[in-house]
Amino acid sequence: MTWTIAPEPFDSPVAAALWRAYYTEVSDRYHLLREGRQTDPAELEREIAAHTGAELAPPSGQLLVARYGGEPAGSAGVRLLDGGVGELTRVFVYEGMRGKGGAALLVSAAEDAARTLGARQLILDTRSDLVEARALYVRLGYSETEPHNDDKYAEHWFRKELLN
Repeated sequence: MTWTIAPEPFDSPVAAALWRAYYTEVSDRYHLLREGRQTDPAELEREIAAHTGAELAPPSGQLLVARYGGEPAGSAGVRLLDGGVGELTRVFVYEGMRGKGGAALLVSAAEDAARTLGARQLILDTRSDLVEARALYVRLGYSETEPHNDDKYAEHWFRKELLN
């Protein structure tokens, strides 16, 4: 089986399923760790609907979908900010597909997409409990930096210069 990664419309059924899986996992992890409960279903639906991913549409963004053996397995998005800075977001691989190298391939493809959009560096934020994500970013050359936003869920901020 092999990985393929290609652009995907942010509002496709595949993208919507991956967004739902991603958001459900990170939200449940957050609430279970801090409050001992899963995400309230109404809250989950509100947040999924409120964050459509439209910022990941060309010409200033790109959503990528990874497929393993032809089946959707993960996603990553980039959006261009000001001053040649891009933001890496929605990096996710289905639990059953983890450990097969897909996340690193997705991030690499997202870096290429960011370069194409004109980004010279990528930034991202994540949480302390997402230890796998933080380890991935460090392994791929991202450096932890000072906060670049005030997102209430962000606890760690990373940056990477994109070489041509």
